[in-house]
Amino acid sequence: MEKTWEIKEQATTEVIKDLRESLNISEVLAILLAQRGITNFSQAKSYFNPSLKELHDPFLMKGMSDAVSRIKNAIDDEENILIFGDYDVDGTTAVTLFYEFLTSIYSKVFFYIPDRNNEGYGISQQSIQFAVDHNISLVIVLDCGIKAHEEINYAQSKKIDYIICDHHLPDRSVPKAYAVLDPKQKGCRYPYKELSGCGVGFKLAQAYTEKFNLPKENLLPLLDLVAVSIAADIVPITGENRILAYAGLQRLNSEPRLAFQQLIPTNIKNNVNISNVVFSIAPKINAAGRIKHGSEAVRFMLSTDEEDCRKYLNDINSLNNERKTLDLDMTHDALLQLNQINTDEKYSTIVYDSSWNKGVIGIVASRLVDLYYKPTIVFTKNNEGEIVGSARSIQEFDIHSAIATNKDLLTQFGGHMAAAGLAMKEENFEKFKIKFDETVKEMSNGKHFTPSILIDKEISFNDMTRTFLESVMRMAPFGPENMNPVFLSKDLLATDFRLVGKEHARLYVHQRDTRITFPAIGFKLGKFGPKLEKGQSFDMVYTIGMNYWQGKGTWQLNIKDIRFND
Repeated sequence: MEKTWEIKEQATTEVIKDLRESLNISEVLAILLAQRGITNFSQAKSYFNPSLKELHDPFLMKGMSDAVSRIKNAIDDEENILIFGDYDVDGTTAVTLFYEFLTSIYSKVFFYIPDRNNEGYGISQQSIQFAVDHNISLVIVLDCGIKAHEEINYAQSKKIDYIICDHHLPDRSVPKAYAVLDPKQKGCRYPYKELSGCGVGFKLAQAYTEKFNLPKENLLPLLDLVAVSIAADIVPITGENRILAYAGLQRLNSEPRLAFQQLIPTNIKNNVNISNVVFSIAPKINAAGRIKHGSEAVRFMLSTDEEDCRKYLNDINSLNNERKTLDLDMTHDALLQLNQINTDEKYSTIVYDSSWNKGVIGIVASRLVDLYYKPTIVFTKNNEGEIVGSARSIQEFDIHSAIATNKDLLTQFGGHMAAAGLAMKEENFEKFKIKFDETVKEMSNGKHFTPSILIDKEISFNDMTRTFLESVMRMAPFGPENMNPVFLSKDLLATDFRLVGKEHARLYVHQRDTRITFPAIGFKLGKFGPKLEKGQSFDMVYTIGMNYWQGKGTWQLNIKDIRFND
């Protein structure tokens, strides 16, 4: 699908001038900073030098004092404590983090990850029964629970207290748990609202550490988990998340836990970035919860024995390979379904097969978004006979709101703008398909979306001095709301083109009016090979990165799109 190119608006000349003078930087770099809300020296200093000292006071979070006091009482009274969390990467890293933190000071601690297929998302009846059977009187819930009103009420009847640590949007009211930690809840004055679920768990550990004067250094080994959760859950890399991601990546590159040591590819050892986490580490952790059980991922990340860790890694690699096969098969089946209808007339993409693996439908939804660029939901059937779906959206559309508009047809739903989960009775499915597409049409004012590339700045290769390139890399970690800057350069020529695999392009690029050449790679852009080899000039949209080989890094342009000049 052809993409439109759109150059971002620039800040005022005065702001750019002030940044250039106060920071002694180029105009292009000043523009990039201003586009990211950095408008003065103080903000730039914090941006380029994220420090754990700038983390917010955890006790600003509503419910934090109650949560810390309840945990202390449980320890003093020698109660059994359960750490409960979701089966995705954010949930399993959160459980690993808080279990590791708590067991460093107390022994009567269990952890529990629900079975995706048999229990579903959130606090389950089975988990409450587990707590009853093991005489557990305090459950700390991570990365879910903010809508578990009935489950919390039932657990209270069993004399079990709950502390909910979540980051998802709550209903108008929150469950009547002993304490609820969620920056998005009404009345919470915590300054930063976009923490991951694992990030909320970290704030609870930070609060307990500060309250009872524990060594703050004990929190440092937990930071690699927080960085992985931030990358995997695609939360904004701004504010406190930027600080935690920066510190967590430093940990991943210096003293990663044993599990992550084994997951980090050799060629990027000591040079791991957010993108590497998203594509190399997170999918394997996720595979356990998608195919088998999320508890496998927790045991793997907790492991301190090399032999045990290797066994877990072998299991997780096998599960990830199985996930890849299911992904390909299910995507193929979904495309066959969509070939039977006129997708151009639809404002959304919805597919369903009762045999599809529940753990993989979210991946398939993401693939369909890439192909059709429409809000997408992939459905299957769970063990209780309900239709369950995983939703993924495009940048311009709030899929959670569209689903919420049709909540009268659902038994359960939750999520955020970009991704959501939902469930319904089978008899409501056909009606939901129609209503959801109508909702998307209404919310988009009857317009079909087209993919676009937002370009930060048009530049010449002459702008890309070593100082400039290094400054751009210092803007990392990159992610939502702090994306790797996208540049446009015109009138380029390619040399030494070669196809990598079946569809990727590797080449050298130079600009006609300069003598500067850069190596470049274009994923899934091998189709441009014939024109590139003929020497046809082109304009190119790209980001700047490093390519590591045998421990050495070289500058590389990562091509996002090409347009040939006629």
